[in-house]
Amino acid sequence: MAAPEAACVLYFDDEAAPAQRLAQAAGLAARAIERHRFPDGELKLRLPVDAAGRLPPRAVLLRSLHQPNEKLVELLLAARTARSLGAQHLTLVAPYLAYMRQDMAFHPGEAVSQQVVGGFLAGLFDAVITVDPHLHRIDRLEQAIAVPQAVALSGAEPLADLIAKRRPGALLVGPDGESAQWIAQAAARHGFDHAVCTKVRHGDRDVAIELPALNARGRAVVVLDDMASTGRTLALAARLLRQAGAASVDVAVTHALFAGDALQVLHEAGVGEVWSTDCIPHPSNAVAMAGPLAQALQSVLGA
Repeated sequence: MAAPEAACVLYFDDEAAPAQRLAQAAGLAARAIERHRFPDGELKLRLPVDAAGRLPPRAVLLRSLHQPNEKLVELLLAARTARSLGAQHLTLVAPYLAYMRQDMAFHPGEAVSQQVVGGFLAGLFDAVITVDPHLHRIDRLEQAIAVPQAVALSGAEPLADLIAKRRPGALLVGPDGESAQWIAQAAARHGFDHAVCTKVRHGDRDVAIELPALNARGRAVVVLDDMASTGRTLALAARLLRQAGAASVDVAVTHALFAGDALQVLHEAGVGEVWSTDCIPHPSNAVAMAGPLAQALQSVLGA
């Protein structure tokens, strides 16, 4: 008789491929959660229990939280049900973590979504693992999600490894001051020259950037950021770098949100290649994060 599983990875059908990659890298079994949607939009879930109707004592739920709203309901239903089925320790692996950018009320009456969603997740999970959470006025993930184990990985160094292969000796440029620490981390990996642009705000909807003092003429330049949504800021940086004589400008990001015509905007600004990690599935994915995520997961489960 086989020994019962100590842990498993739970996933939804739209994330079967990344779940299998994570489970294989971590040496765990991957189990699909069945999902049914009623005509009115309500969800019914069925978790993959054993013959005794139980889950392993440690369960890992993979859910990358781009397009997050329905997924948060899925997490609520799945986590609470997993507890009732024997899971004593729950880990959320969310390669992209939503609702982190709104960390204060900028206008009276605004919801501080980082606090609300962070508290919601802390009430469901014992551990959270993510990649490059969009944190501004706090330093550590556990300040946003107060769980015993909060692990924030970075795509900076894996992206730097890719750049070293594709554009040896590249000049790395961050699009704004918020990217400075991240850019420095990526640059240190392979000794890249690096610089950071300055964002200049002329009004609520009128934002420009200024290049730092650098010599981009004839250089292969890669603009790095933790995420790209509309692509407008990255496009502004690319256009200025082209005007400054850069031989090529490529873009590398951890989170490829790329809403609407973002890729078109980048290419029209003179961007050549666009590379991203696979934290969010996208045609630009060029860096796999299953290995780093699995290492973090093994550390959490072994604690």
